Amino acid sequence: MGRAMPGLFRGRPAQMAGPRQHFTGLLKAQPAECSALSSLLPATLAGEQLHNQRAGRRSPPTCHRLSPMAGYRSTSSSAAGGGGAAVFAMRVLLLLTLLPLALAAFAFALQWRGGMRDPTGAVWPADTQRFPGMENSPLGSSSSTGGRGSYFAVSSASASSAAADCAEILGRSASSHGISLYRGWSFDSDTAITPKICITGSTSASLHQILPWLYYHKVIGVSHFILFVEGEAAKPAVTSVLESIRGVKIIFRTKELKEQQDRSRIWNETWLSGFFYKPCNYELFVKQSLNMEMAIVMAREAGMDWIIHLDTDELIHPAGAREYSLRRLLLDVPDNVDMVIFPNYESSVERDDIKDPFTEVSMFKKNYDHLPKDTYFGLYKEATRGNPNYFLTYGNGKSAARVQEHMRPNGAHRWHNYMKTPNEIKLEEAAILHYTYTKFSDLTSRRDRCGCKPTKEDVKRCFILEFDRLAFIIASTATEQEMRNWYREHVVWTDKDTNLKLLRKGVLTRIYAPMAIIRGLKESGIFINAVTSAKAHPTANIALENNKSIHTNVTAAQSTTLKEGGNDNSQATARKILEMIDVQEEAMPPMSPPGFLELIESALS
Repeated sequence: MGRAMPGLFRGRPAQMAGPRQHFTGLLKAQPAECSALSSLLPATLAGEQLHNQRAGRRSPPTCHRLSPMAGYRSTSSSAAGGGGAAVFAMRVLLLLTLLPLALAAFAFALQWRGGMRDPTGAVWPADTQRFPGMENSPLGSSSSTGGRGSYFAVSSASASSAAADCAEILGRSASSHGISLYRGWSFDSDTAITPKICITGSTSASLHQILPWLYYHKVIGVSHFILFVEGEAAKPAVTSVLESIRGVKIIFRTKELKEQQDRSRIWNETWLSGFFYKPCNYELFVKQSLNMEMAIVMAREAGMDWIIHLDTDELIHPAGAREYSLRRLLLDVPDNVDMVIFPNYESSVERDDIKDPFTEVSMFKKNYDHLPKDTYFGLYKEATRGNPNYFLTYGNGKSAARVQEHMRPNGAHRWHNYMKTPNEIKLEEAAILHYTYTKFSDLTSRRDRCGCKPTKEDVKRCFILEFDRLAFIIASTATEQEMRNWYREHVVWTDKDTNLKLLRKGVLTRIYAPMAIIRGLKESGIFINAVTSAKAHPTANIALENNKSIHTNVTAAQSTTLKEGGNDNSQATARKILEMIDVQEEAMPPMSPPGFLELIESALS
């Protein structure tokens, strides 16, 4: 049909209107057949148009412009309307897809070019060392090893006194690019805050260690400190700074203090008698208990609600508490609870050149109480790494106790009451972070504080824990290089694969909050301000008044503790009475976490 039509129309050019009128009439007369005819119309018109083009004539209007094709055009319009709705829907979906992508690209472009202010950049300046150890953490991004030197910078050369020497260690005030997170904080506030928390401790540490430790605990809610100082901590350059800080009471280990402690009722009781008259760690344990006894009375007179015994190489980690607040944590403790146990985590250093543990150590080994038993014992060998126990040192945590009548210490790790057995709970998230053997120099410093012979027999009467005994022998008999090799093998966690495995299993964990707080305090100039303020306002008279007040409190404490002791006889007399006293619950010493022997015993029992 398509090939025959051109021949027909070439012979009859004048009659071209006939077929159009014929088809138009058919469409008018028979609407039902429009669809069939319309299929023939395009072919006929195509032949007509081709013939006209060859003849040089203008083609007549095509059928879709004719009014008789209104029905055909209506059908096409309906289909076009449906297609338009589909196109519109697709455009909306495309817009919804592209809009968030465009916004994300825009934000990335702004941040890349520096147009968007990164809040972390405001907290940590560009030249501040990043958190160490993040390259081994499955939860953190890679970072530099960070902190190879002390975080304390060097102060101006104008400092000349002993306090100025401390200023050189503690660093200059915050630079223009440093953070101001803690600048302007009132650490000396007298507002009626509750509960009031007191920390007591015995220390011979330097100001370089004590100041960060003290202000960190002020940040998390501790308001009062009772520090028994000796050695380096008792030097005027240190105590003058500490005594200028509100809420800090310094007690020197004077002859008078020793005489008063010799008359303590503790010497007439048996709960601590197993530690009497032994050197080194045993002697320290007794000294700490006697100091804690005095601190109880002083805390009660100061109106404290809670008291905690803590060393200056330990930080409280109030995990799980709102606002990272120790005050909030203890405020939520039920009223019928007398004592709260904080399981301890132990530092796991990754280098042998640590200078400042509080800002360079982020990896810790979790306590047995915070691990599933199958995980603990299943990975015990890998976590122990050939050492005597799971922890290098103690594993039985520290405790906070409500300040009450008839309280007494029960060793450095617990508290007790003469009139009742304390009701205690153990926290599931909060912990004590123990920074033990974090510096290579800790080996020699512990050796220098003890005069025992480096033999297996003699160290047993000097040290309570097995690792301390081994470390003392190594530090006393090995060369410098042998000591360092031993330290790297037994203390430093150099195997990154093992570290990552134990991190993923939960045996090891990363904790950055204390590091961030202490770095923030340093960058804000808090430490250097404390040193310079003490230098500008000498505290000799204040210290004298404080000491008078302290000795008054100590005397009151002794009179209180002697009421049930029977008399004021000397220590020598008290020794004779020990056999007459009823046996009491023994003090809790530093204890290692459970090992395989304990597991077997518990399974058999």
